[in-house]
Amino acid sequence: MRGVVMYAPGDVRVEEREDPRIIEPTDAVIRLAATCICGSDLWPYRGIEPVDHTPMGHEYVGVVEEIGSEVKNLKVGDFVVGSFVISDNTCEICQSGFQSKCVHAEFVAATIGTQAEKARIPQADGTLVPTPGQPTPDMIPHLLAASDVLGTGWFAAVAAKAGPGKTVAVVGDGAVGLMAILAAKQLGAERIIAMSRHPERQKLARYYGATDIVEERGEAGIEKIKELTGGLGAHSVVEAVGTQESFMQAVGATRGGGHLGYVGVNYEVSIPGIQMFFAGIHALGGPAPVRRFLPELIQLIWEGKIDPGKVFDLTLPLEEAAEGYKAMDERRATKVLLTL
Repeated sequence: MRGVVMYAPGDVRVEEREDPRIIEPTDAVIRLAATCICGSDLWPYRGIEPVDHTPMGHEYVGVVEEIGSEVKNLKVGDFVVGSFVISDNTCEICQSGFQSKCVHAEFVAATIGTQAEKARIPQADGTLVPTPGQPTPDMIPHLLAASDVLGTGWFAAVAAKAGPGKTVAVVGDGAVGLMAILAAKQLGAERIIAMSRHPERQKLARYYGATDIVEERGEAGIEKIKELTGGLGAHSVVEAVGTQESFMQAVGATRGGGHLGYVGVNYEVSIPGIQMFFAGIHALGGPAPVRRFLPELIQLIWEGKIDPGKVFDLTLPLEEAAEGYKAMDERRATKVLLTL
């Protein structure tokens, strides 16, 4: 099969990879209908995270081609959406809603790589969710978004306690931040402040439910949020970038007693303990338990109530994956969909 391999920072190639096969009886093999490039894929691309001939990709939708002998909830021919973290969905941690910390947790990107024609998915019953039927082609980008970026933005909004009567501030206008805006709107937030300097992303933020746009950053951004909230700060803040500046801006924008949901992968963030201590806020984040939300998100997409696939602003064939990485790295694209 054809698949994306990152040889070294900035060196992305599409080459022949071994076809996946059933190894464990709980496995499934799927033929992908679409895949995409994640903002977190830019960490190794930029040399911040180690990479060496690594299969890439962790967002995926497709059709089940083969199942192991212990797979009970899926059948060959099912169209499925999967989480970017493998989970059994039955352990105590999963049952508490944190499938990304499952006792069998395994990052899809670390061992599988779904920027490819096919993929082996371990713990298939716990990781894959079948759609109500076969989707139309125009539904596939929306379902693909649910595999990570929508689920991550949704978790961030839930972690931040977005809801009726709340003012939500979203730090970051990338794909996850935009999905957090969509989620906050669906959860009933009264006011949604998008922090963005990018005109096209501002338009999409407005489309998904943002009521205000703040272009200032750092301390100036914090002061602007406070100015818009009577000097108090937002009830709910989403941090969807993962840099030192964005994280501290999110902390500063959260009112006393408010909630911060952080989902930006933060390799270089150092949190001053004394500042967090005196902030007096709730904070919850980390890798999103996407599997927890997949049934609900798939149903919302199936019924046409949300359209997260609009976050894909560049579509390329799998063979042109290197150009997709370059476009996202240079901020010429928010999120790249790869067709198969």
